[in-house]
Amino acid sequence: MRRLIREILTATESADCIEAAGWVRTRRDSKAFSFLEINDGSCMGNLQVIVDAGTPGSEDLTKMGTGASVTVTGRLVPSQGGGQQWEVQATEIRLLGTVPEDYPLQKKGHSTEFLRSIAHLRPRTNLYGAMFRIRSRMSYAVHRFFQERHFHYIHTPIITASDCEGAGEMFRVTTLDPLSQEEKSFEQDFFGKAAHLTVSGQLEGETFACALGNIYTFGPTFRAENSNTSRHAAEFWMIEPEMAFCDLQGDMDLAEEMVKYLVVEALEKQEGDLAIFEKFIDKDLRRRLEFVATHPFERLPYTDAVEILRKSGKSFEYPVEYGLNLQSEHERWLTEEHFKRPVTVFNYPKEIKPFYMRINDDGRTVTAMDLLVPGIGEIVGGSQREERLDVLLANMDRHGLSIDDYGWYVDTRRFGSVPHAGFGMGFERLLMFVTGMQNIRDVIPFARTPGNCEF
Repeated sequence: MRRLIREILTATESADCIEAAGWVRTRRDSKAFSFLEINDGSCMGNLQVIVDAGTPGSEDLTKMGTGASVTVTGRLVPSQGGGQQWEVQATEIRLLGTVPEDYPLQKKGHSTEFLRSIAHLRPRTNLYGAMFRIRSRMSYAVHRFFQERHFHYIHTPIITASDCEGAGEMFRVTTLDPLSQEEKSFEQDFFGKAAHLTVSGQLEGETFACALGNIYTFGPTFRAENSNTSRHAAEFWMIEPEMAFCDLQGDMDLAEEMVKYLVVEALEKQEGDLAIFEKFIDKDLRRRLEFVATHPFERLPYTDAVEILRKSGKSFEYPVEYGLNLQSEHERWLTEEHFKRPVTVFNYPKEIKPFYMRINDDGRTVTAMDLLVPGIGEIVGGSQREERLDVLLANMDRHGLSIDDYGWYVDTRRFGSVPHAGFGMGFERLLMFVTGMQNIRDVIPFARTPGNCEF
């Protein structure tokens, strides 16, 4: 039976007969034998295969260039060379798939910009193979984090009639012909009303938190924001827990605990894959992650953060004033230069936050929080939700929202309302943080950005 290369490379003893398969990374020939380095995508390491002249299948060696796929049967023996513990002495090799000369992934360095243009092939490279193995592992860790804490996993709808953020930057879902000259109302559309791709599963998640206690969602979300930056994508994944009988303090505690948990997961379970990012992307990566995993985060109110920024003497591109959102440059200065650690900022002015956030007793601020990390800025945004029916209705009126459209949401406050809180963590921003990658397009298998929707 075929064995994964990562299992072979960590074997504890030799074996008389094993079968492995993978893609050729390199081939070196001599008169009597050839060396092949093959990789099956299971780990960073390559398996060295020695193929003697006359070995069944060796007549195809000249076709086994970089990128070709092969299966190998042979003996697992201690390596005679440096750099690996084991190698395979082939007793048979079989060519499965050939590669023409114009194969774009030759044995040389390729820029991330070039590799984005061949996103269907880039997982075969060392860097992106490591990236997407880490993404897989971190996805699993997200579920494990919540399951260990007895959260229930809820599938919230991708198609929604509710605008959670109130910004209107949503993709419309319709079966109506946009080129038709005939006037048609929403009642004639597929769902009988305006429908969009969701920007968040939070509002639907709240209904389940008010029944099951603690829940989380983890799935794709969409934002029709024409922002072609290194930190924005039109399709991205969000992790959104919601907790009944919870306040802002508990919300911040869980967010900080989760970031630490996932950083430790990357350090302990993906050490081999992290090494390539430490070598080529961010030489300070491991030290930075270890610091985050072992040190407390800073917490401060929004008003204090604004005051620190105003007194910094730093010339920012965007103004720093009370009542304005903090920009990425402000968030990074706080985390990278002032506090030199992750920072949780809380109690924002109500004017710059959505309708569902609980108003504080001062009447000016809401129980909102943003968790900021070095190198990225905001990675988590959350709040305690407004559980008081009369205050929620006033908030909705102030934001121009129709009670008829959100009657189901209002019902959660009419029938047994409880304090509850939650947050959203951008999964891709988390991946950027733990790998040091600077562009969100490099942590998503197939990026959707303004002007780009390949595949």
